[in-house]
Amino acid sequence: MISKAPRLPARLWRYRARGALLALSLWLAGIPPAVAETITSARFTEPTTRYAHGVLGDDIEYGALELTLQGDTLVIRLPSDKVFEDLAPRLVDIDLDGTQEVIVVESHKQAGAQLAVYDSGGRKIAATPHIGTRFRWLAPIGADDLDGDGYVEIAYIDRPHLAKTLRIWRYKDGNLSEIASLPGLTNHRIGEDYITGGIRECGSGPEMIVVSADWQQIVSVSHDKGWKTRHLSPFSRKAMKQILNCSH
Repeated sequence: MISKAPRLPARLWRYRARGALLALSLWLAGIPPAVAETITSARFTEPTTRYAHGVLGDDIEYGALELTLQGDTLVIRLPSDKVFEDLAPRLVDIDLDGTQEVIVVESHKQAGAQLAVYDSGGRKIAATPHIGTRFRWLAPIGADDLDGDGYVEIAYIDRPHLAKTLRIWRYKDGNLSEIASLPGLTNHRIGEDYITGGIRECGSGPEMIVVSADWQQIVSVSHDKGWKTRHLSPFSRKAMKQILNCSH
């Protein structure tokens, strides 16, 4: 399980470091890379009960996102009809420019959840559509160049307790576009304060690790001339940990 107790400081999501390699190449060539603010950490603040969904085991969500920028602090406050309905913000270099952005789950009191990306200036630079109904949620899996095209994709389970559909979105030219959806998969049960699974790299490219809709099988989803699924093991917490550590 990649997410632990709710409301933890952001941890880096794994992604291909093309941006870092580009910066190194420019340095070696004697050309300084562009200077940009770097987000060093992020956390949710200003707890609120104004969105009483309780999908993560309690009635508390958050009204603000605090970014630490190399010593400075920036606070992003949502309007009163929205909350951050999430475990923790996630740091990802989504545009591969060598600096981090933040990926979060936001929920609207009428329209439900959406995945949103903020930059170091506090701007929402991209977002998926809201699910469309209050008290409908999505559970992130991870972010990586999942299909080898040179762009970062973000994956999540759309309504892990109802629709149980894996959705993959590509970030390109400042926008998120959905490139794939696979039904019959999940990564969360109502009331759990963690998300099950994630992305692993065991030497043959990134694999999304999720669970079958009936919670019987651990499932790998990867790209090889199309999106492929395969069952890895009957589901258990022990087996999931081993699989994520490439030891199963």
